[in-house]
Amino acid sequence: MNVTEAIRKRKSIRGFKPDPVPAGVIESILQTAAYAPSALNSQPWEFTVVSGRVLDKIRSENVENLRSGHSGSPEHMTGQWPRDSVFRQRQVALAKQLFSLMGIERQDAEKRQQWVERGFRFFDAPAAIIICTDRVLGEVGPLLDIGAVMQNICLLALEHGLGTCIEDQGIFYPDVIRRHAHIDHNKTIVIAIAVGYPDPEYPANRVETHRAPLSENTTWCGLS
Repeated sequence: MNVTEAIRKRKSIRGFKPDPVPAGVIESILQTAAYAPSALNSQPWEFTVVSGRVLDKIRSENVENLRSGHSGSPEHMTGQWPRDSVFRQRQVALAKQLFSLMGIERQDAEKRQQWVERGFRFFDAPAAIIICTDRVLGEVGPLLDIGAVMQNICLLALEHGLGTCIEDQGIFYPDVIRRHAHIDHNKTIVIAIAVGYPDPEYPANRVETHRAPLSENTTWCGLS
């Protein structure tokens, strides 16, 4: 698989086989992913890999907090799109496709809640990579670099037959993450990546998203 194929093939996987991912495989992925570009070679990313009983405890407490109405306090938010924007329209289109594939009707509150809980359980993946950065760097400074290393992780996972889902629901309750994964308070928990072997039979894994044509988002200056 060349780079172009990997970029086009990468997608969010929301249903995984229960097979564990060997620690050596994740280690190899992270070692190579760390060659991502960063401002002045700052390398502001830090990884915490969780699996097994630790991940199960995090899943359980996440869902318990969600069901109890705990508001959560994520340290980095994604997905806050203006309601009347094209960004929100794309989000809604994705949700409609997911719910259609999963057979979740708009009025079925129980199934919709079950779907939400899957995100807080890291989509039942056998492992998750939590990416943090040092608080001394501020909130915005390292985000571009972390995005680069995050993309590397997802592309490299394909080389090992793995699927990934970049998600923030799993880290919506950072105190839960810190307690079970022993992450210090001087680190900002930025994002999580669910990792595992994709379940080809899981309906949501058949989602196909589209990209806007370049004519909508690209301006050419001085080129012929």
